[in-house]
Amino acid sequence: MRQNRVRQTVLPVLAAMIWGTGFVAQSIGANYLESFSFNAARSAVAMVFLFGVSVVRRKLGRVPAVPIRDLLTAGGCCGACLTVAAYFQQKGLETTSSGKAGFITALYIVVVPLLSALLGRRPPVTVWAGVVLAVGGLYCLCVGEQFTVTPGDAYVFVCALCFSVHILVIDHFSLRVDGIEMSCVQFSTVTALSCLGAAVMRETVTTDAVISGLGPILYAGLFSSGIAYTLQILAQKGANPTVVSLLLSLESVFATLSGALFLHERLTVREYFGCCLMFCAVILAQLPQRKKEVMPELSHG
Repeated sequence: MRQNRVRQTVLPVLAAMIWGTGFVAQSIGANYLESFSFNAARSAVAMVFLFGVSVVRRKLGRVPAVPIRDLLTAGGCCGACLTVAAYFQQKGLETTSSGKAGFITALYIVVVPLLSALLGRRPPVTVWAGVVLAVGGLYCLCVGEQFTVTPGDAYVFVCALCFSVHILVIDHFSLRVDGIEMSCVQFSTVTALSCLGAAVMRETVTTDAVISGLGPILYAGLFSSGIAYTLQILAQKGANPTVVSLLLSLESVFATLSGALFLHERLTVREYFGCCLMFCAVILAQLPQRKKEVMPELSHG
């Protein structure tokens, strides 16, 4: 029991910290590679890492028997959703700050219950209050004095919607297959689809660009992708969705802090106020509910 509590508390915080600092790596990587190319590179690193871990675990006999079709279906569906979400996030980071991107991405915590309502599950009053605060926060963060929204902010907002779908897909499959192997198939799918996207969009990739962006690629691939997304899957299994999702949403705080520390980013007073509104929205959306109103399990990405 105590091990489960540690897993459900420590793993989400670690994932949130890695994702938050990962926004810095993604921002730097955007200077060298275009969106699909960067995501293909980081996903390939994650795929190789997770494949090695899976091979070792299988040799140790620590992987439950699961039909390969179920594993491919789960990883393929998760990977397809993650490909779209990661593309819009990386595209947005080309023109918006990592701190703002972290808070806008955290909007998925509010969107997921709303999507659940479309599936016949009525969100409680606190979720609707969170939506109002989140809209206000997004306005302060993204809408300029001339009532304009930057393309980067819009891309990251779409990313948050896509991550919401990704969360629900993981919730559907997480108890059916091994988490680490599902993550490996997931990033194999992201690698393949991102390579296809780079070819369709005719992105230019040079050896010099890959070498120059190798640090961000390795960090985003090994830590943000290979480790953090796997921690997300493992933390979600059998966990209290309210506690885990609230801890995962701390990525927005880590993103702002790391952006200020490493990239010397500064937000205006209005933008900091927007961050506070969105953080309050995240907390409101995840307050414990009465048993009959319990929402599906949540996690990032």
